[in-house]
Amino acid sequence: MAMALMLSMVASAVGSSHREAPFIAGDPRADNTDVYAFVSPDAPNAVTVVANYIPLQEPAGGPNFYNFSDDVNYVIEFDNNGDAVEDIRYEFRFRTTVVDPSTFLYVTSPVTFANGRYQGLNVAQTYSITEVRDGQRRTIANNLVVPPNNVGPRSTPNYEALAAKGIHQVQMRPGVMMRVFAGQRDEAFPVDLGSIFDLGGLRPFNAAHIIPLPVEDGVNTTTGFNVHSIVIQVPKSQLVRAGDPVLGINANSERRQVQVFDPVSLDVETSGPWTQISRLGHPLINEVIIALADKDRFNRSQPADDAQFLDYVTNPILGELIPAIYPVFTCFPEPPRNDLVTIYLTGIPGLNQPQNVKPAELLRLNTSIAPTPFAAQDPLGLLAGQLDGFPNGRRLIDDVVDISLQAIAGATPLGDCEGEAPNNQLGDGVVGNDMPYLESFPYMPTPHEGYSHEHDHS
Repeated sequence: MAMALMLSMVASAVGSSHREAPFIAGDPRADNTDVYAFVSPDAPNAVTVVANYIPLQEPAGGPNFYNFSDDVNYVIEFDNNGDAVEDIRYEFRFRTTVVDPSTFLYVTSPVTFANGRYQGLNVAQTYSITEVRDGQRRTIANNLVVPPNNVGPRSTPNYEALAAKGIHQVQMRPGVMMRVFAGQRDEAFPVDLGSIFDLGGLRPFNAAHIIPLPVEDGVNTTTGFNVHSIVIQVPKSQLVRAGDPVLGINANSERRQVQVFDPVSLDVETSGPWTQISRLGHPLINEVIIALADKDRFNRSQPADDAQFLDYVTNPILGELIPAIYPVFTCFPEPPRNDLVTIYLTGIPGLNQPQNVKPAELLRLNTSIAPTPFAAQDPLGLLAGQLDGFPNGRRLIDDVVDISLQAIAGATPLGDCEGEAPNNQLGDGVVGNDMPYLESFPYMPTPHEGYSHEHDHS
């Protein structure tokens, strides 16, 4: 009975940043799935942030293809003085226009781009960007176009060229530009959800599981699926304060407090203050660290109030589950887990800990560290000795599942089980992504098209 209880807890303890809490699982267009923050080798004077929403999109999901919600405020935030309160934030509001409502078609002819708009796209989206800096709001862009979904060779021919028209240069202030993209991309978070949610399975360690199975390579659940990305590239000079190059970064989504449905048309009228319903800094925190009872509360809380969740970090649930499920472990760190507090809440001293830091769940990035060339980037990030890799920010290539599992097992230089096996070998066995990462903005891979795609989990 005790074993069954421990195993049953795993389903709420491990996973990806998709559908991570009960409330947001029912609202995918507001579901913030991943945040990446890095200094790119091709833009070393800027900070690049990718915020993903709308998880696990079926590419052939017509006739109502995936779009950002007109009723959601999508937000990217920066804390540049270590107090866990955002100093700069960018808000993205979308507007959907149906050109011809008398047809069911998403695309009425092969999509082209002319006169600043996508021609032939029947369900078109544009968006605005509002900058909030030290409490002062101002709109810095309007009517930016969103590329169409990658439907197929007849509807969206030459897709990469079409999508490139959705890359915009926005003037933040005279002589200062930011680059921005919002649209569909390949789902680029490799993870074996099929095994993980089968009572905490890791296929490479199947033989060591308390319910053993044959050892297998990991299977990437996200293969063949898409996501929607908001990507920004902002000059460092616009984000960091003098004397401290470390930023705390997260993304979230907000909805109005009041929603009223028309019972005939099903139109929705919204009113009232904006309310945060999803948040994300480090990957996997709400899944691996926060218990089911507090997942929704975590999503609506602010980083400055994260002391209320401290016990989940110092005494993690997964810290008890892993050695129970895999009895092969001879070393496992005891609470309080101050190593996890450093990695996930304060940043690592001398690397990405800001001055006068207040512990909070933020993705912390030292913007002064030179980026590793794309070809030399190692998926194990900091564990492979690359100072610009996760958990110092997060690059697209970083294997955050393996890194996080090894951190929970105390196998990092900060933990009590450094160098111990199998602690320093833990991982889901998924290697690489199904589509190539781009080495130029917007970096996220080209999305799968609906006409020819497959979910190859063989």
